[in-house]
Amino acid sequence: MGRYVARRLLQMIPVFLGSTLLVFSMMYALPGDPVRALAGEQTVDPTQIAAMKKNLGLDLPLWHQYWNYLIGLFQGDFGTQIASGRPVADIISEAFPITVRLTLFAFTFTVLVGISMGVFAGLKADQLRDRGLLILTLLLISVPSFVLGFLGQYFFAFQLGWVDPNVSAEANWDELFLPAVVLGSLSLAYVARLTRTSVAENLRADYMRTAVAKGLPRRRIIGVHLMRNSMIPVVTFLGTDLGALLGGAVVTEGIFNVKGVGWNVFDALKHREGATVVGIVTLIVVVYLVASLLVDLLYAVLDPRIRYA
Repeated sequence: MGRYVARRLLQMIPVFLGSTLLVFSMMYALPGDPVRALAGEQTVDPTQIAAMKKNLGLDLPLWHQYWNYLIGLFQGDFGTQIASGRPVADIISEAFPITVRLTLFAFTFTVLVGISMGVFAGLKADQLRDRGLLILTLLLISVPSFVLGFLGQYFFAFQLGWVDPNVSAEANWDELFLPAVVLGSLSLAYVARLTRTSVAENLRADYMRTAVAKGLPRRRIIGVHLMRNSMIPVVTFLGTDLGALLGGAVVTEGIFNVKGVGWNVFDALKHREGATVVGIVTLIVVVYLVASLLVDLLYAVLDPRIRYA
């Protein structure tokens, strides 16, 4: 197990470098000059712009800027915003906890509701409740998240008055309920469908017939034998989906005015604040890689036949 973890950690290094370099290069290649944009319509001396670029290191070649970014990153320095002069690390420290709360809320909603719906339908495949689940999940997959968000605002905030249309700066748990449901709706549909298919297939497996023939209680057959084997593909999806939820929060946070990392990424893109975008994406990449490693390690817990050399 230790050798496997060490090998996986080494494999993360080129993935981390490649993904961050790609995002860094994309921000570098965007048209326009972020330093010149600070002056707006005013005339600015080119020597002042050149001095600001030199002070920020923007006059260096791309590879040199990326190297400086990596050196600063391992020292806890994510860069500095051009317009405000604030360290990106301070912006992340303020915004990331809000997005983490929103993502955990959406992830919990996805796991509890999605798996429950999938098991409920999978135990009675090809019946009315199974067809109802397939129709509902197909609807959730077909409707874009921003449409679902605006519909949620219209009905639950403006028509029924159950929630506020926008989330306050404190981003309390009760305010995040509707954004979390919108954020996790697409993942819920996939989890429910995947769980339903896996449960329906494993019900016909030989080990299930053996467990029934041995006279084991139905609760043990379903709760231990069936669920343990059916959850392997679901856990795989959930592990990769955790990073997707963090990235997908850009749209949801924009709709509900949640001042998390997604809102900051959108704002930084509008103002060409490349350091902010790269810093936040770097953090999301790390979360995604760690979640992927934890999912692989969970395989051995769910299926004792899996061993890592």
